[in-house]
Amino acid sequence: MTETTADGDRPDGADSGGGEYPNLLRPLDLGFTTLPNRVVMGSMHVGLEDRASRFPAWAEYFAERARGGAALIVTGGFAPNRTGWLYPFASKMSTRAEARKHRIVTRAVHDEGGKIALQLLHAGRYAYHPFSVSASAVKAPINPFTPRAMSDRAIRRTIDDFACAAELAREADYDGVEIMGSEGYLINQFLAPRTNRRTDRWGGSAENRRRFAVEIVRRVRERVGADFIVVYRMSMLDLVPEGQTWDEIVALAKDVEAAGATMINTGIGWHEARVPTIVTSVPRAAFTHVTARLKAHVSIPLITSNRINMPQVAEEVLARGDADLVSLARPFLADPQWVRKAQQGRADEINTCIACNQACLDHTFAMKPATCLVNPRAGNETTLRLLPARRVKRIAVVGAGPAGLAAATTLAERGHHVELFEAEDEIGGQFAMAKRIPGKEEFAETIRYFTRRIEVTGVKLHLGELVTAQRLVDGEFDEVVVATGVVPRVPQIEGIDHPSVLSYVDVLRHGKEVGDKVAVIGAGGIGVDVAEFLTHTRSPSLDISMWQREWGVADLPDVRGGVGEPAPERPPRKVYLLQRKTSKIGKDLGKTTGWVHRAALQAKGVEQITGVAYRRIDDDGLHIVYGKDHRRTRVLNVDTVVICAGQESRRDVADDLIAKGVVTHVIGGADVAAELDAKRAIDQGTRLAATI
Repeated sequence: MTETTADGDRPDGADSGGGEYPNLLRPLDLGFTTLPNRVVMGSMHVGLEDRASRFPAWAEYFAERARGGAALIVTGGFAPNRTGWLYPFASKMSTRAEARKHRIVTRAVHDEGGKIALQLLHAGRYAYHPFSVSASAVKAPINPFTPRAMSDRAIRRTIDDFACAAELAREADYDGVEIMGSEGYLINQFLAPRTNRRTDRWGGSAENRRRFAVEIVRRVRERVGADFIVVYRMSMLDLVPEGQTWDEIVALAKDVEAAGATMINTGIGWHEARVPTIVTSVPRAAFTHVTARLKAHVSIPLITSNRINMPQVAEEVLARGDADLVSLARPFLADPQWVRKAQQGRADEINTCIACNQACLDHTFAMKPATCLVNPRAGNETTLRLLPARRVKRIAVVGAGPAGLAAATTLAERGHHVELFEAEDEIGGQFAMAKRIPGKEEFAETIRYFTRRIEVTGVKLHLGELVTAQRLVDGEFDEVVVATGVVPRVPQIEGIDHPSVLSYVDVLRHGKEVGDKVAVIGAGGIGVDVAEFLTHTRSPSLDISMWQREWGVADLPDVRGGVGEPAPERPPRKVYLLQRKTSKIGKDLGKTTGWVHRAALQAKGVEQITGVAYRRIDDDGLHIVYGKDHRRTRVLNVDTVVICAGQESRRDVADDLIAKGVVTHVIGGADVAAELDAKRAIDQGTRLAATI
């Protein structure tokens, strides 16, 4: 299959200069302007948009991505009026004074040869304030505020506000706008019967329900003229009951094109959908077939999105004709040089987004600036600078887990002579175990990235060496960074040395045999991971059809909203997941990923028991008391007990070095072992390395 560009050219046999990625790196002529390749940096709120005082940092954040080769950058969402705020005093574009402040951003991108579009987003019933409005007064399940139903006058005024915001974006020297009609925000709320209960000209029939969206596009085009990019982000798969039908989506796409859109971008799922769309466990390019289905119905370029994180994946999507462009948001957090590295044949040097959400979306929902677990410089470009070392030193780094890898490669990048010691025969630390969890295969990409970084930066790697303090003293290093990580904590339970007892390291790293009935002691992040590992024979993340069945993703022509009943595969064993706390299991997991893990455990029939006290382990199994006052007793007749009861810092080398007077820095789990935190570990390693 091939794709047709806006001017009718086809890529067959064309000399794109794209090398390994001819479709990905081929320019796209839009008539009034040309995009140099097919990669859009998708919209993402990073917390620098909401205050003009942060615009210089926001400008540098985008400038670095423009230097990295993104064809078109789309900002985080800006409300066209105050009712559209995501929260009080959030980003808004409704006055000329606001528009003028954006020129520092657009100038920074243009100076690097890039193009940038402002996303216009009205939150509707997702607005986190009491003045929210929507098509109808239907409360969102993820928001405590019930919106007011908009009057006809308010609707017409909001359409004008969108058009005014687009005109202001042009005055601010943006190259275009993206109209956010997806993810369950206001425009999407008008489109779906789930949230549009109106009986006037803005509701009822499909034609009436799409009138609001089409009028916004038409009025925006009238206001900005013909030589301005207008992207419409369309919800092509709502993934909620009473969502849109496929026929309604096709009709909307045709009307949006006729109204003047330059391109249509793919949106997947509402924020309240109970199907994950962007977490690690979602297969790569899981939704591009939806975009492909729409291509036959419109002639303007289509952009596809969601879980496209490496150039080869993007190239395959474009080569088979699923879309004309790809949209990547979080991958540009992880590596601003994503496109440039693809162009230069250095894809193996890309710092891949692993879709963990821990430092980006989880930060956003906690009202903190977004950054990236694997790239702490994201959003911190003006404060976390990696300058050449003033004095080159010989530095030893002990431990090649996330903290040690970040420290070693950053130190070497700055010019230091670095030797990295790892007791195991592979690098990665906890990531080397995490990559074995179904749905966390992406963690292997981080190990691949650091493996290549070690080569590129010239770090001298010693594998399989349990280094001693004396060895380091004899090596005459100027400073030592200790990142020796953690060891599993062994709880004081009678029978803890019973043959049925294994640690999570035994299971995940050493592949010890596990029985048909298993009790997992400890329900933190590792305990949840182990439970998922034990309830799968294969990973849905590597099989799109299997993943769709597991989560109930249905065929749109048959099911309104594209969501049906989940049909997970039967688990290979019975698993009990236990914790001492009386709170809900998984309560402390990430806001955007925790619910996915909890749903997966429930789907696999994992029995979750809280408020547990452990009495003993013997041939009969695990003896427990549980409940509010520990009044209930039970014997779990299990074959295996897996201990995931926390960790303790491994600090012996650090203590010995300090005693010998060596300049020693302790980072990662060796510093704090409370709950394994790769985000903190990589950030700590990078920031330390930036200061030595």
